[in-house]
Amino acid sequence: MKNKEYIAYGLNPIMEAMNSGRPIDKLLVQKGMRGEKSREITDELRNNGVPIQYVPKVKLDKITGKNHQGMIAFISPVEFDNLDWLVPSLYEKGEIPFILILDGITDVRNFGAICRTAECAGVHSIVVPTKNTAQIGPDAIKTSAGSLLNISICRSTDLLKSIEFLKSSGLNVFACHEKARNLHSEADLSGPSAFVMGSEETGIQNEIKATSNQEIRIPLRGSTQSLNVSTATGVILFEALRQRMLLE
Repeated sequence: MKNKEYIAYGLNPIMEAMNSGRPIDKLLVQKGMRGEKSREITDELRNNGVPIQYVPKVKLDKITGKNHQGMIAFISPVEFDNLDWLVPSLYEKGEIPFILILDGITDVRNFGAICRTAECAGVHSIVVPTKNTAQIGPDAIKTSAGSLLNISICRSTDLLKSIEFLKSSGLNVFACHEKARNLHSEADLSGPSAFVMGSEETGIQNEIKATSNQEIRIPLRGSTQSLNVSTATGVILFEALRQRMLLE
């Protein structure tokens, strides 16, 4: 297992990691596991929005040959921010919120590339769901060229609720996909905005499209019907940046 410094195995080490405030990205629990301490760990992490996966013992054994006691926690190398206080803090500083929401981006390479692009474009924060998202670990940091360490990440247990919060906070939410009617270059992206990008396999959830303020697309001329999601994100974000710079 590479990067063992980013895992904690065994009940007491995981408890120590939790008590020390280390951000936990994901918890693997052996199927059928019982016990008061293991239940305490799973309950607390679940309440904090940490995804929990129940797996066979053989999978835990493959990750570490040590005595894992039926539980392995993946420690995130980045701290997670709270969207509820991040947005008000941006307004207080006189900044125009610039948020990116990733709906189902599970490929680590795409995720890392998107984070690099977002940081270069000046995005204030990237919102990711607690489930169905790429693991934020050393591979993602490497792919992002270290940008993940320089940009805010907010974890959401419910993207729909997070989007409703952003809308109530004065942000326009744009769902970006190839079937939208409006071109991205024709939309006003200069104000407080959040941009939703979906996975290449399933796209943006229909419920999220429905709750967004506007759906936008990138024009395509070739025979290929879509862009790689990291490339598409770059096109959208830098058009938003271009429009913002015109107001400076």
